[in-house]
Amino acid sequence: MLEPDPSRTELARAPRRSSITWAVRAPLAAWLRTEAARAAADLGRYRVLDVGCGFRPYEPFFRPHASEYVGVDRDNPAADLQGTVEALPVADGSFDVVLCTQVLEHADDPAAAVRELARVVAPGGRVLASTHGTAVYHPAPNDYWRWTHTGLEQLFTRNADWSGVTVRPGAGTAACLALLLGTYVDLAAQKVHARPLGYPFVWTLNGAGALIDGLSRRLREPVPGTIFANFHVVADAPS
Repeated sequence: MLEPDPSRTELARAPRRSSITWAVRAPLAAWLRTEAARAAADLGRYRVLDVGCGFRPYEPFFRPHASEYVGVDRDNPAADLQGTVEALPVADGSFDVVLCTQVLEHADDPAAAVRELARVVAPGGRVLASTHGTAVYHPAPNDYWRWTHTGLEQLFTRNADWSGVTVRPGAGTAACLALLLGTYVDLAAQKVHARPLGYPFVWTLNGAGALIDGLSRRLREPVPGTIFANFHVVADAPS
């Protein structure tokens, strides 16, 4: 297995506010850190399967609590196992915590993916998934899907039996607007070969978005008129 690049993994866990993905990455990292500790309190030592593991940025959150951490991905030398989310190369019910971060938007068949996540999670375990609500097109190598909170809830509940499914926005509407605008500020700066000049503008947009969301609960809740860059899903397997 190829060792992950420490600089890349650290930036995923603690992204700079000048990053255009800060409004997705910072809340995602905070949520996963919390969920890693919560799983330990609920499950004791647990086995983790990281589906679409990439360069395994969130492994340090889970390692202190995990008896085993296995990464699976397609064409990825940093993965322990090679496979897709629709066809995971592991036995039924073999992992207590199954991660699937920023994968579903790239899946050929999201319904089949959810069925596989449900198949490999142990009784009483949980799936922790995240995926986009509103985002720019980003093929890696393909980019197919976007969701609302109700669409994600339906995707999970229609394709597996869970004891509970919760879907929450990662950040608020103002943060989402800041991310989108910051993306095009960054693209404009790259166009004139002066990308560093865009960083202060992106930093300001991200800070303003977080501040505005903090002042308005309505902007943080999935109600009519809101948009969200990312959603976090907790799907609990029946005991």
